Amino acid sequence: MRIRLVAFFVMAAAALICFSGPSSSSELLSARCSAPEAAEVSRAFARDSGPSLKESIDPRYEKRYVQWKDEFLAAEIARVQWELYAKHPHLTLTITISPANKHGAGTGNYKWNENGELIEATIFLGSRIDEGYPSSVYYPVMNALEPYEQNQMISRNVLAAAKIAHEFGHVMKIADTPEDLYKLQLKLVPIYNKIFLSNGHNVNDPRLVEMAQQMGGNPVEIWEDREYWGEANAMLYLRDRMAKEGFQCRLFNKIKRMVEQYAKRYEDRFTEIAKSRGVNYSCSWK
Repeated sequence: MRIRLVAFFVMAAAALICFSGPSSSSELLSARCSAPEAAEVSRAFARDSGPSLKESIDPRYEKRYVQWKDEFLAAEIARVQWELYAKHPHLTLTITISPANKHGAGTGNYKWNENGELIEATIFLGSRIDEGYPSSVYYPVMNALEPYEQNQMISRNVLAAAKIAHEFGHVMKIADTPEDLYKLQLKLVPIYNKIFLSNGHNVNDPRLVEMAQQMGGNPVEIWEDREYWGEANAMLYLRDRMAKEGFQCRLFNKIKRMVEQYAKRYEDRFTEIAKSRGVNYSCSWK
């Protein structure tokens, strides 16, 4: 159990640094959200989906990206969110593809203005996000899709679209996070992690308790909250996309079981989605 806890803290610390994105050209993103190399960016195919949404896609990945995007926009909530960012009054969102972590995705390159408003963000998609199902522990929504793809009830593009929705959820979460709190978390997480690894893995260390209070939680709790907000947005996508599918209830009940098992403290955000419009009313989610 202690080994598992240590692994969670190390993983969470790395993820929090990753989600920050580079604040200068000398900083590097972790493997989960590595930015494309400069040469790849220069070859990228760029287009605008609106004044505030930029797509910078390497021609090598353009065909598959268009398929992923079309699948994402097949859901009403996805079209609403896309339009929101395409015409956002102060936030410029860039979507690009980074082959460094081909099955994953990430967000970064955050920038705020003097009014504390998020004005820049980037979504990095892996080059094969239509493959690779993440763990059910932190990704109950995306993981639940696997048997439906294996049985050819959905295409692999649905997984890719769910990953895109997950990253949109991260952007929305960060947009609601005060810049000073976000930067404080970035500053304190490595310090917290260093103490945790040197004090016998004692989370009750007064120094760690104080830092957790300042940050709004320990590194694992902060990371979990962000990931489950991403998963909640992926579930919104599936709510609309699978509204007419006969297996929607089975899919959502599987998500429910995994949320109850691994994410009980975050259950409310998934329950509200399951009870909202677009869900087959014969579903038993309560």
